[in-house]
Amino acid sequence: MAIRRSIFLVNNLSKRLASALIVFSCMVTTTAFAVPAIEEYGRLPAVSNMRISPSGNLLAFRKTANDKDYLVVFDLQQQKILHSVDLSAINPQHFYFLDEKNLVLIVSDYMRIQGYRGMHNMSSAYRIQIEKGDVDQLLTPGYKIYLGQLGLGRVVGLNKSRTHVYMPAFIGEPHVEAPPMALMRVNIKNPRKIKAVYTGRNHTVDFFIGPDGEPIAEERYNDRNNLHQVLARHGNSWEVIYEQEVEIRTASFAGITADGKHLVMLQEDGKTKRNNYYLMSLADGSLSRTNFGRPDRDVEELYEDMNRVVYGVRYSGFNPSYSFFDSKIDAFVTSLLAKFPEHSVWLSSWSNGWDKVTFKVEGSQYAEDYFVADRSGKIDYITTARPNVDVADINPIGTFQYSASDGLKIPALLTIPRDKIQNMKNLPAVILPHGGPESYDRIGFDFLPQVLASRGYLVVQPQFRGSDGFGGDFVRAGYGEWGKKMQTDLSDAVTVLSKKGMLDPDHVCIVGWSYGGYAALAGGAFSPELYKCVVSINGVSDLPKMMRSERRDMGRDSWVLSYWSLAMANGDASNEKLKSISPAYFADQFKAPVLLIHGERDKVVPIEQSKVMLSRLKKAGKDVQLIVANDDSHGLIDGENRVKAVKAVVEFVDSHIGK
Repeated sequence: MAIRRSIFLVNNLSKRLASALIVFSCMVTTTAFAVPAIEEYGRLPAVSNMRISPSGNLLAFRKTANDKDYLVVFDLQQQKILHSVDLSAINPQHFYFLDEKNLVLIVSDYMRIQGYRGMHNMSSAYRIQIEKGDVDQLLTPGYKIYLGQLGLGRVVGLNKSRTHVYMPAFIGEPHVEAPPMALMRVNIKNPRKIKAVYTGRNHTVDFFIGPDGEPIAEERYNDRNNLHQVLARHGNSWEVIYEQEVEIRTASFAGITADGKHLVMLQEDGKTKRNNYYLMSLADGSLSRTNFGRPDRDVEELYEDMNRVVYGVRYSGFNPSYSFFDSKIDAFVTSLLAKFPEHSVWLSSWSNGWDKVTFKVEGSQYAEDYFVADRSGKIDYITTARPNVDVADINPIGTFQYSASDGLKIPALLTIPRDKIQNMKNLPAVILPHGGPESYDRIGFDFLPQVLASRGYLVVQPQFRGSDGFGGDFVRAGYGEWGKKMQTDLSDAVTVLSKKGMLDPDHVCIVGWSYGGYAALAGGAFSPELYKCVVSINGVSDLPKMMRSERRDMGRDSWVLSYWSLAMANGDASNEKLKSISPAYFADQFKAPVLLIHGERDKVVPIEQSKVMLSRLKKAGKDVQLIVANDDSHGLIDGENRVKAVKAVVEFVDSHIGK
């Protein structure tokens, strides 16, 4: 097995601490090590989004170096770079091979659209001809499609001769109030040759392509009447085979079977309360269960080809696990996971027939390392995303479960300072709630926990109620609990670990991003005695203001408003109710100093949310500062901005709870 970084035997060290169980997925060593500079954690990964070509001979990946972004195509047989494209002027989202000669690149750009107000994040798909380096946009707003649309990066199918791709887009003249969505057939060699092969409605959300390369199904969701439908092609006509009236879609149609006779539907199982895998007949809409659902995991992701034919699934969990329909592929993937016990192994791409796969490994001994494996059992190390972070620099990650004050079991992750692993007593700590809130943390190389642990802090990541990945009941337990039980789930972690003597309750800060930023601010507002400092990165502070901006951007009938109303206030999203859980309205209760960091062009959580919090805290005479990440978005994707943000967080935490 050709791997540069040795795979260590992993010791499972467990400690039963009354109601708490901590499992450290690491090998404890006492070797002295040099702590990397803060910048090494803040930098964007040097390599990301690695993909293999259908033949298994080529690799494509994003390379970030010296504030430049490159798309690199590498020949595995010749061991040389074939082509490199400078992507620095755009935001490369992801890419994949169409064939051995062409790549599809999805990019995002912050721009104005002629005739429309404001700036917008525009996503587009480009075809890159590998040998010549020619780059062509596949769909261009205003050219045979509607001008005022943002998401043009989706490819939903490929014809049998592999000469055309199918892409959804709105069509019609500029400023039409409700343009219909059509399925566009785009010539790969000459993207100016496009044609609408099927036209849906304004509320069409998806199309599916059959084995013959023609559309076989259309999905619709009408916000005005909450009607969710699937139509199937029966000969020359289209018939409704699925219809449900729901405020929020609960069924996700995500793929098709190889014979083109069924759609794959993901939906919560009424018995297990876990996301399950169903087949829906395109003939009559009948549903059938499969054996791919699990009582202890959600079906989280599908592995599918260009025409969305499904090969297998990935399940939720702190470490990903997989199941594939083909027993040989399943055995191949299972053998890979066995080589990296208790680490996260992320499958990213595969060649024809799954003879080769690319994957990334993260955890207590791997800082985002990339590999290629084949069915013979050979595993080749390719590169690392963190060239200046060695095994000895990685702080171990442990799993932890504790009881909330009402008895609900809360899973959590701990990132432990490496030199404290054998003496975890009275450590200064950072509570780090995740974003979403319907998301969850995983075992991996997460730069914020790692940089904070490298500076001596115990980093606690509670998977508070409302988090995804632990079943439908756990998600629903968070409805209406913003600022309430979702918040006390965080403070309960401090209480439990403090009683066990692992953290010092007088040296605790709370740091969060997005919803986590809201939770950090809520901690400062509603638990002012608990935290000695508060950091909110792109966080929400004023929920009524958030709902107004969502209504403006999404429309008053949008299911998004229904979702936020349910999540934040269990359906009672009155101004008064939302104000009662908004940190901006409780600035006078803050005792801890506050650091706000926000991307200037964040469209997910507008910067006004941090500006409101800044103004209210200043007016209340509190210690607060705002750092604006210029020309950056919700994810702080600019490398320089991210480094500045990470340095600011560490320095701020050091100044208040550093020992």
